[in-house]
Amino acid sequence: MTAHDVEVRQSTPLKLGGVVPHTRTMALTKYTKWIGSPLDGLSMEELLDQISQFLLQSGFQFSLSGAANPHNLEALRQAIIEKLADMGRIPQSLLDQWLENGGADGEAKELSDLIDEVIRRLIQEGWIQAQPQQAAPSALDESSQGVEDLPSGSAKFELTDKSIDFLGFRLLRHLLGSLGRSSFGGHETAHFATGVEAYQATKEYEFGDTLNLDISSTLLHAVAREGLGVPLNLERGDLMVRQAEYESSCSTVLLLDTSHSMILYGEDRFTPAKRVALALSHLIRTQYPGDALRLVLFHDSAEEVPLKQLARVVVGPYHTNTCEGLRLARRLLMADKKDMRQIVMITDGKPSAITLPNGRIYKNAFGLDPMILEETFKEVATCRKAGILINTFMLASDHYLVDFVKRVTEICRGKAYFTTTTNLGQYILMDYLRKKVETIH
Repeated sequence: MTAHDVEVRQSTPLKLGGVVPHTRTMALTKYTKWIGSPLDGLSMEELLDQISQFLLQSGFQFSLSGAANPHNLEALRQAIIEKLADMGRIPQSLLDQWLENGGADGEAKELSDLIDEVIRRLIQEGWIQAQPQQAAPSALDESSQGVEDLPSGSAKFELTDKSIDFLGFRLLRHLLGSLGRSSFGGHETAHFATGVEAYQATKEYEFGDTLNLDISSTLLHAVAREGLGVPLNLERGDLMVRQAEYESSCSTVLLLDTSHSMILYGEDRFTPAKRVALALSHLIRTQYPGDALRLVLFHDSAEEVPLKQLARVVVGPYHTNTCEGLRLARRLLMADKKDMRQIVMITDGKPSAITLPNGRIYKNAFGLDPMILEETFKEVATCRKAGILINTFMLASDHYLVDFVKRVTEICRGKAYFTTTTNLGQYILMDYLRKKVETIH
C-alpha cells in the first residue's frame, strides 16, 4: 500500500523586457514507507477455496456444547483469521492476541477491522448473503429438522448460488487432479449411430438417420450399379452415411444418508459426501448437459432437496430409512425418460426404519430388524425390475453391514464399494466416468 503527498511550488516570475512570461510550476512527490497487508495478492476466490471445509461442514451442534454455529458470522470471522494464520499471512502471536481479547485493542483491533472489510467484500461480490439477527428455532423441535440452535441476536450468513457453483468447480478440479484426468467426452457406448462426429464405419442410409453422407462410398455404389459414365444417377440405395458412437443420456439420483450416525464416532462423514455431491453436480452440468442429477436425503423418512440447497444441508434426524429413500429415488428416475438410470447411495449404517402403509414410521435401532430388511430388499428388487442400477458406497466396515450391502448388490446386480471419507470422491467419480464406456449388467 503506497501513500504519497503532492506539493506544488510556484516559482518567481522572471521579467524579460517588461514582459511577464507564464508562471512555471513544479510538482514534488513525497513517498512514505510501504506497509504490507495480510490480504495482498489474495483474491476472494482463493479465500473461499481455502475455507471451503468450514463452509460445507454440517452436523448437530447444540447450544449446550458451547460450539459456534458454522453459519454464524462470528464463526466465519474466526475461520478466516485462522486460515490466514495457517497460510502464513498473519503471525501466530497476533492470532493468539485476537483470541484473547476478541480484537478489542491494538493490532488485534486492526485485524478485526481488516476481517470486517473482507466480509463486506464477500457480500458485495455476491459470494455470501448476510441475514438479519434473529433467534433460531430450537434443535429439539421436531418440526425444525436439521437446524442448529443459535444464541439470541446472532447474525447468520448463507452461501449464494455463485459461491456454491464455484466451490463445486474447485472441488471437482481437486478430485480429478488426484485421478489424473483432464478432459471428458459424452456418454460413449458400444453402439453406433449416425451423427456429426464421423468414424470409419459406414452403413446404408435408413429413414430417420442423420444425413451425414460418406461421399466416396456413395459414388462407388452408384458406379458399381450403373458403370462409369456421365451423368451419374444416384438412387436411394446408393446412399451411405458415416457412423458415430451413440452417446446416451443418464439420469442419476444421489442418495445421501443424513442419519445421526454420519457425524458420530468421532468422525464427520457427511461433509465429505456433501463435497463429492457438489463436485458431481458440477461435472454433470458442465460436461454432460443432457444428463439429469437429483438429490435425495434419507433419515427417518426421505425427501428430495434442490441441488442449490446442498451446501446448506445438515445431518438429522436420527434413524436410517433406506427403503423410503430408494422408493423416492425410483419414482424420480421413472419420471425421467433417459437411456440409463442409476442410484448412487452413500451411507454408513444399517437400515433402522421403514414407512408403514398407514404412514407411520417403524423404527428399531438395535441390530438388523428382519421386517425392515425384508421391506428394503423388496424395494431393491423393484428397482432392478425397473432397470435401475444401484451403486452403494459404504463408509463403514462392520461385518453385518458388509453382508447387508452384498445382499443389495446381488439383488440389483450393481456395485458396492467399501470406502473411507478420504477416497470417497475418487471412487464415485471413477465409477461415474467409467459408466460412460460400459454398461454393468
